[in-house]
Amino acid sequence: MASWFSRRDFLPAGLKADQVELDGNTIRVHAHSSDAAAACPRCGTISRHVHSRYRRRPADLPAHGRAVELVLLVRRFRCQTLRCSARIFAERFPSEVTQPHMRRTSRLQGLVRHLGLALGGRPAQALARRLLLPVSKDTFLRSVRDMADEDTAIPRVIGIDDWAWRKGQRYGTLICDLERRQVIDLLPDREPATVEAWLRARPGIQIVARDRNGGYGAAVSRALPEAIQVADRWHLLENASAAFLAAVQRSMPAIRKAIGAKTLDPKLLTAAERLQYEGYHRRQQTNQIVRKMADEGLAIKRIVRSTGLSRKLVRQILRGEREDVFRIRESSLTPWLPRLEQEWSGGCLNGAELWRRLRADGFRGSLRVVSEWATRQRRAEQAVPNGTGKSPPARRIAALLTMGRDHLSRADAVQVARIEAALPALATARALTDRFTDMVRNARGDALAAWLDEAEASMIAPFACGLRSDCAAVAAALREPWSNGQTEGQINRLKTLKRQMYGRANIDLLRARLVAAS
Repeated sequence: MASWFSRRDFLPAGLKADQVELDGNTIRVHAHSSDAAAACPRCGTISRHVHSRYRRRPADLPAHGRAVELVLLVRRFRCQTLRCSARIFAERFPSEVTQPHMRRTSRLQGLVRHLGLALGGRPAQALARRLLLPVSKDTFLRSVRDMADEDTAIPRVIGIDDWAWRKGQRYGTLICDLERRQVIDLLPDREPATVEAWLRARPGIQIVARDRNGGYGAAVSRALPEAIQVADRWHLLENASAAFLAAVQRSMPAIRKAIGAKTLDPKLLTAAERLQYEGYHRRQQTNQIVRKMADEGLAIKRIVRSTGLSRKLVRQILRGEREDVFRIRESSLTPWLPRLEQEWSGGCLNGAELWRRLRADGFRGSLRVVSEWATRQRRAEQAVPNGTGKSPPARRIAALLTMGRDHLSRADAVQVARIEAALPALATARALTDRFTDMVRNARGDALAAWLDEAEASMIAPFACGLRSDCAAVAAALREPWSNGQTEGQINRLKTLKRQMYGRANIDLLRARLVAAS
């Protein structure tokens, strides 16, 4: 049995087995170094003069369902150099065996570190107990912290974005190397001064991909004035859609007149819609008060103090963004609405049959959700000819206006035609939004300047003015291959790690798990 355990594939290189014992559920292997001499750790002199011996008992990887314990015979040598301060020293084992003062072998310590990186503290401890590894949760976390490698590579292209310690209250900053696809660092906040100090310490950075957060842009400009800033393309498209939706919301009174739904019959509303309609009337009273105060020349700050409303709400009222009667929320049916409207236009008007067809294609919602949609659709169609129905919400109208004409049903196409005929400015804003989307997707940076000139005179002028103030980064987004999507993916991984540790990890542990596992 001793000869079998002394094979190289069992013991780490550099050891010889003397004896193997089986003590209950533990395999105890007595071993010693195969070298006859040792080097002094102070002066490096080779010595063969043994002074004394002692034993170390590092834990090793389990074998055959049993825990393994190494009993290493350690020799103390006399240093032969007279001026050396280390008169007596203990021999050092190879790094593949164990490190000085460590209670585990290097290969077991490597497994402990990887379990800590993958699972954290308590989950790793629970798994280790089943793997016969006597390691506590604190040891797992300590090994992650202690063995986190300091990244010495100098990044050239980075992505930077914020992440939430606690949403709406406290934020940090994640920095990613876009070329190596690795997280470089985590910063405890998103203050421009913190980001600026981090960037100043790394002057080799040439390209910075970011969203249109003004704080990050100013920090990069001050710390690295020669670096190229690249706006995130996904955020550009999302901001363009939001700008067009705001234009539709401001135009809702004119849109309702254009499609012939000037009034609403409460009998046609569901209970939830009736509550929203009553809330709309209450909002209209508040809107009239705020607009009247603005017409009298009061500043937004004075209106906020007088009414007790938030600054954001006052701005929305003055911009006409609170004119939508029905505000819809995302539901399990939202991704299936185009399919439902297609089936409805094709003549399938039964809620149960619609549900069965969606179910066959993977829909997981209930029959009640589809039946209620069919009921509302049927009531709306009955009411529209008499001019007493309700208009679609602003989000739905914005989707219809930006959707390809080949994908619209006949009723939707008629509505879109009426809206564009009555509001040519909104049709122009829709065309500008389509052109901007085409520019971003096809990297047509040469058309940006002309587009900005046209958009600044349209209903999406606030969005165009924002792009004008960050024109260099926007133009780089249409020219450079880099974007911040990779950084967003790393933030999703960070959120997973935070939830895995129940949100109790501090910045150094998060950094160690995220950077070391990249």
